[in-house]
Amino acid sequence: MNPHDPFQQPQGSGQPQSFGAQPNPARPSIQPQAPNGPIYDAAPGMQQMPVSTPAPFPQQQSAPLAPQPAAQPNVNTLYTVPPKPSKLWMIISIILIVIALGLAGAFVWSMLQYIDQRDNVDSKVTAAVTEAVKKQADKDAADFLEKEKQPNRLFVGPDDYGRLSFNYPKTWSTYVDKDALKGGTYAAYLNPVVVPPVSTNGQQYALRVLIEEKDYDKVIDSYKEKVKKGDLKSSAVKADEQNGTRLDGQFTKDIRGSAVIFKIRDKTVSIQTDAEVFKGDFDALIKTITFNK
Repeated sequence: MNPHDPFQQPQGSGQPQSFGAQPNPARPSIQPQAPNGPIYDAAPGMQQMPVSTPAPFPQQQSAPLAPQPAAQPNVNTLYTVPPKPSKLWMIISIILIVIALGLAGAFVWSMLQYIDQRDNVDSKVTAAVTEAVKKQADKDAADFLEKEKQPNRLFVGPDDYGRLSFNYPKTWSTYVDKDALKGGTYAAYLNPVVVPPVSTNGQQYALRVLIEEKDYDKVIDSYKEKVKKGDLKSSAVKADEQNGTRLDGQFTKDIRGSAVIFKIRDKTVSIQTDAEVFKGDFDALIKTITFNK
């Protein structure tokens, strides 16, 4: 047996000699590590022999990482001030709300009117027709009375008392209570259709005509207390270029009307209506007054 023959098996050995791979000192062999056992190094087709498990490489402790500064937030992004709502849009919104509420109210009112008209149309039509007929009848009656007053009649007083004259409705009647033929006071009364009996119990007349042998100032002074209390309102009036005084208001408890007072020569004339219903005729009448100065 040749001791230098690498393929010659030693004597007395029943096992074939295995030759493990010789490590190259210049190239260290890195064996893979089995998960739970020794590492085997064998050539293909040869018996594996355990070899020593290489010591694990010491694991290097990784140095702790230095804390990195936190990223600074974008102030402009996080704290952006929201834009203020436009005042124009607020005003437009309020206007639209008001318009919407107004339209809603108008719609509700229209519906209520429609329901009311629908449910009460017959009675409303009847009432409207009756009211229209009444108004037309009153208007026709008033127009008829006004036409009946035309043409006016002429009232003429005594010549010795200044010959007072004026126009009055022809539908009025005249009654002379005191003719002053022997002097004293002249008194006449006018009233539509019939003149009521002359009395002092508050009887109302459409017109009173009184010519007195009294001073004008004294006649005016007789009403001064009522004017002071506010029962009568005094104002200036003019007829036939003659200045006078007009009184309007409450003359007595039962008489509320108007009166004009003028001076005729040495006498004083008073023309008075006792009810406001005759005020229109009275105003037209005093515009036609004439007398001898």
